[in-house]
Amino acid sequence: MRTGFGTPTPRREWELTPEGAVEPGATVTLRYAGTIHHPLETDGEEYARSFSSTPGTIGEDGVYLAYASAWVPEFSGGGAGLLDFELTVVLPDGWDAVSQGKRTGKRMTRKMPPDVIVTWDCPHPMEEIYLIAARYHEFERAAGDVAARVFLREPDPNLANKYLEATAQYLAMYHEMIGPYPFAKFALVENFWETGYGMPSFTLLGPQVIRFPFILHSSYPHEILHNWWGNSVYVDYEGGNWCEGLTAYLADHLIKEGQGQGVEYRRDTLKKYRDYVRGGLDFPLKGFRSRHSSATEAVGYGKALMLFHMLRRDLGDRDFAASLRRFYQRFRFRRASWGDLADVFSETARRDVRPMVRQWVERTGAPALAMEVAVPAPGKLRVDVRQTQVEEPFAVNVPVAITVAGEPTARIETLALSKRSESFTFDLAGDAVRVDLDPGFDVFRRLDREELPPTLGEVFGAPAVTVVVPSKEEGAWRELAEKWTQGQDDVVVETDAALDAFPSDRAVWVLGRTNAYADVVLGALPGGRLDESRDALSVVYVARHPADPDVAIGYVATDVPAAVPGLARKLPHYGKYSYLGFLGDEPTNVDKGQWEATDSPLVAFPTPRRATLPAREPLARPKPVFDPAALMEHVRFLAADEQEGRGVGSAGHDRSAAAIAAAFEEAGLRPGGDDGTYLQRWTEPDGPDGAPVELANVVGVLPGTRAEWADQSVVLGAHYDHLGRGWPDVRSGHEGEVHNGADDNASGVAVLIEVARALARELEPSRSVVFVAFDGEEWGLKGSRRYVAAGGARPARAARAMVNLDTVGRMADGGLTVLGSGTASEWVHIARGVGFTTGVRSTCVADDPGGSDQVAFHEVGVPAVQLFTGAHGDYHRPSDDAEKVDADGMVKVATWVRETMVYLSEREEPLSSSLAVGATEPAPPAERPTGGRRVSLGTVPSFEHAGPGVLVSSVVAGSPAEAAGVVGGDLLLAIDGRELADLRAFSEVLKAHAPGDTIEIRLRRDGEERTLRAKLVAR
Repeated sequence: MRTGFGTPTPRREWELTPEGAVEPGATVTLRYAGTIHHPLETDGEEYARSFSSTPGTIGEDGVYLAYASAWVPEFSGGGAGLLDFELTVVLPDGWDAVSQGKRTGKRMTRKMPPDVIVTWDCPHPMEEIYLIAARYHEFERAAGDVAARVFLREPDPNLANKYLEATAQYLAMYHEMIGPYPFAKFALVENFWETGYGMPSFTLLGPQVIRFPFILHSSYPHEILHNWWGNSVYVDYEGGNWCEGLTAYLADHLIKEGQGQGVEYRRDTLKKYRDYVRGGLDFPLKGFRSRHSSATEAVGYGKALMLFHMLRRDLGDRDFAASLRRFYQRFRFRRASWGDLADVFSETARRDVRPMVRQWVERTGAPALAMEVAVPAPGKLRVDVRQTQVEEPFAVNVPVAITVAGEPTARIETLALSKRSESFTFDLAGDAVRVDLDPGFDVFRRLDREELPPTLGEVFGAPAVTVVVPSKEEGAWRELAEKWTQGQDDVVVETDAALDAFPSDRAVWVLGRTNAYADVVLGALPGGRLDESRDALSVVYVARHPADPDVAIGYVATDVPAAVPGLARKLPHYGKYSYLGFLGDEPTNVDKGQWEATDSPLVAFPTPRRATLPAREPLARPKPVFDPAALMEHVRFLAADEQEGRGVGSAGHDRSAAAIAAAFEEAGLRPGGDDGTYLQRWTEPDGPDGAPVELANVVGVLPGTRAEWADQSVVLGAHYDHLGRGWPDVRSGHEGEVHNGADDNASGVAVLIEVARALARELEPSRSVVFVAFDGEEWGLKGSRRYVAAGGARPARAARAMVNLDTVGRMADGGLTVLGSGTASEWVHIARGVGFTTGVRSTCVADDPGGSDQVAFHEVGVPAVQLFTGAHGDYHRPSDDAEKVDADGMVKVATWVRETMVYLSEREEPLSSSLAVGATEPAPPAERPTGGRRVSLGTVPSFEHAGPGVLVSSVVAGSPAEAAGVVGGDLLLAIDGRELADLRAFSEVLKAHAPGDTIEIRLRRDGEERTLRAKLVAR
C-alpha cells in the first residue's frame, strides 16, 4: 500500500512570502532544527487487524520521515504542489540513507569517527519527500537500466538475492506491459517495525514481512507496480482513488491468474464485498481515498479491481493493454482522475466506456442476479435473467456458459443486461445439459449465499456477533473475545452459562471444547472434521446458522492454551477459509480449506460435470528465472542418438558423465568425487555383455557456511543412465533400438544442472547442498546405493533430506507429484508452502511407488522424495524423445526445486523421519521390470492415487488394455479375483503371469463396476 499523506501532527505554521519577484533559478535558504520522535501507535481495527504507524521518528533504531512529520516545508505555486529535489544527509558512521530517485554520492568525512554523507537526486516532480535511515547492509544487481537494491539491517545475501531476482523479473514484466520504469532504482528497504509502504522508487517492509516466502510473489510485486500507479501517475483524490484497485488488479490478481487461480481470486473478492459491505457501509468509488477498514478495502480495492476486470473483458486484452500504456504515457508525473482514465480508455479502444466507469464511480450497490432456463423447442435454449437488488438495474455484460451434450468445451455467450428482467434465446447444435451464469466470477455483483461456502470472513464481517466463552475455561478465552470486540458496535461477549439459548438472530463465535454450545456448530458442519487426534492442535470451523442460513457461526478450540493469543491475532487474516488447523504454542497453519458450495441458483440442469471453460491467458507473466532453452539444450544433448541411450559401458554414457561434470564445474560447484574430481568411480560385475563395467556418479558440492553443520548436507539427485539399446529392460519388439530416455531421465538431469547453476550464483547455504547425477539407476539403483555406502566428508547417512528428480519432463497441464512424502511429516507442509510461493501445483503421495534413487536414502533413514510429472506410454520405449519434453513444465519443476533446496539448506530442525533404517525395500511401480516380471498389460497408472485400486491415467496404443476396453479414468479393483490394494499389489499380481495368459479385470467406471478380459503380452 502507499503511505498517503498520513495524519498531520499538531504543529505551528509560518508562511514565508518573498518580497518582490523571485527570478527563476534563484536560491532561497531556510534553516531550522528540532526533535522528531513520535512513538509508534497501534490503531485497533476490526478484530485486532491493527497497524502500527508514526508520522515520523528519529532514534537509535532508525529514521522514518514523511509528509506527516512536517520535516520539509510545503511549497505553493506552480506544479500543483509537486516538487523535485536534491537531498544531502549527514549520518553517523555505519549508517546509510534512502530516499527517492538516484543516489549521486556516498562518502565518509575525515573526522574520527567519520560521518557518512549521502546524496539523493530526484529530478521528477514528487508529492512528498521521504527519508529513511538506519544501519544497513546493501546489496545491488542491475535489472536492465535500473539499479535493483536491497537494504537489510543484518547481512543476509540469500534473502537479498531472492529480492534482487524478483525485482528484475517484475520490472521487466511491467516495463513490457505498461512502459518504461520511471526511476533509476528500485530498492527493498527493511524497516524497524512492521510496515508495507510503497514509496517512489523503493518499498519499506517490516522485518518479519520480508522473510515470509510468499511475499516475493504477492505483496512485493504490488509495491513495485505502485511506481507506475500512484508514485508516478498520481491520484487526483478529489474524484476518488483509482490506483489501489488498478494496482491490485495488475499485481495480486494478475499473479493469481497466471497460477490458474484467477476465478478463485475474483470469487474471494466478491465474497469480501458480500461479507463486509453491509448496513450502510457501501459507498461509490469516488468516495474512496484510502483503506482503513475491511469495508473500505472491499470497495476501494475490490470493486475497483472488478471494474478494471470488466473493462478488460469488454475491450479485449489488446485494447485494454494499449489503454494502460497510453494512460501512463500521458499522465506520468501528473495527477489523474477516474474521468481522465475513462477518457484515455475511450480514445484508445475507440469505444465510449465513460458511462460504464461513471456507473461504478458514482453509484453504490451491486447487481444481484437470478436465472431461469427453459427449452422452448429442440435445439433452442432460453435464459431469463433478473436483477433482484433493491437498487435500480445496472448495465453489465454477463457471460453465460452453456454445456452442450458431447461438446468438451462450453459455449460462452455474453448477455448485455440493463433492465430489471431480460430474456435471451440461443440456437444450439445439441441438447444443453448445463447452464452456468457468470461461472468465472467476471462481473462485480452481490453473490448469492448458495454460491459460497461459509467462511470466517462472514462471521468477522457480520453486523451483529455474539462471542460465547466457555465458563469452564473462561480465563483462557476471555482475552481473545475482548480483543475481537474492539472497535465493534454490536459484538458482545457472553459465557455459555449466562445464555438461555443459542443466539438465533446473529452470527456467533463458540470458543473452547468445553463450550456448552460446541455441538451446535459441529452438528451444522457441511463437511467432515479434521484429524483432531494430533497433539498441540487448534481447530477452527465455520457453518451456516441452523436458524438462519444467511448467517454464519464459527467454532475455535485448542489443546494448547498458549496458542490462544496467536489465534486471536492470526484468524482475522484467514477470512476466506471454512476450516483451519494449527499446531503448536505459536500456532502454525497446517490445514486450511473451504467447504464445497452446492445448489447455486445460477446453475441450471446441474449435471456433475460442466464442460471446460475456454482457457484464458493472463495479461502478462513474470519472466521465468530458468531458461527453457537452456533446459532443453541439456535434454537434447543427453537424449541425442549419438549418446546411444546412455547405456552403461557405452561411449555415449561416458560422454554424458563428462558433460555433466563440466556443467558442475562451470556452475561453480566444488568437486565431490574421487581425488578432487567430480566423478565417483567404481566397477560392477556382470554388465550388459556379462563382463565387468565401470560406473560413475557425478558429484558437485555447494559448501555450507555453518561450521557446526560441516558434516550435514541436503542432496539433490537425478540419474543420467538409461537403457542404451534395451538393457536391462527391453520391451518386446524394441530389442537393439536406441532408447534415448529424454523424459527418463534427461529431464531430471537438465533440472539438476540448471538448479545447481542458479543456487551457486545466488546462495550461500548454511548446510551444504550436494548435487549428484547418479549412474546405474536402471540397473537396480547401483549409483545411489554406492553414494550412500561411500560415506565421505558429508556422509549420506547424515543428510537431512534428499530430493530426487526422475521423469520430470512431461508436466504439460498437469502438476508435480511428490512421491514418498510419508517419509517425513514435514514434506506435505513443505510442498504446500513451496507451491504457494512459486505457484507450481504439487500433489503429495505418502507411499513411494516410484522405486527410484530416493529408495537408497530411505534404506539408511533419510527422508527423501521423488519428483515426477506423470507416467506415459513412452516409458522405457525408444519413443521417449526430446521433442515430447515440455520445456515450460521443466521451468516450473526447477522453480519448485530451487525454493525447496533453499529451505532445506537453512532449516534448523531435522525432518521428522518415519523411516526404520533397513526396513525399506525398493518399490517398483507398475510396468517397471522386477525379478520375474515378464508381461505387460499396457496401462499407464496415476501415481497420485494411493489406493485402494489402481487408477488408470491412460493406456498404451495397441496394448492388451486397449484391446480389452480399458480407458483412462478407470479404477482397477481386482485381477483374477485378487483385490488390488495399490500399485505394489498390481505389480505382484502380474509377476505370476506369462505372456499369452488371459486375465479377468474388475474395474469401476463412472460409479459402475464392470468386468473385462485381457490377453497379456511380453514386456
